Amino acid sequence: MNNDFNSKTAKEIVLNIAANLGRLTDCVIVGKSEPISRIIEETEGYLRELEVVQRSREFEKTFKLFKFSFEKLKQSKHLDYDWAETALTWSSILTHRAKLA
Repeated sequence: MNNDFNSKTAKEIVLNIAANLGRLTDCVIVGKSEPISRIIEETEGYLRELEVVQRSREFEKTFKLFKFSFEKLKQSKHLDYDWAETALTWSSILTHRAKLA
């Protein structure tokens, strides 16, 4: 266990990102647009943390693919069912792959 309360493991960061993607999905589905930009901003912070923390080689492909997909999600102007489905799919993928991080 990490004794430094300010530093997180790659696994913890990935799980935080996955949770945020689930929150984003919920916001889009129920039509709550207010928290979306805040959650995206928070997720970007987690991605910056994940860039500098030690990650496993096995996780790198997933990480690169997610970063690309997340950029597309951020740039999309259509927060619709397809957007939510993509976010939820990545939430599931990252939840399962976190153990590799």
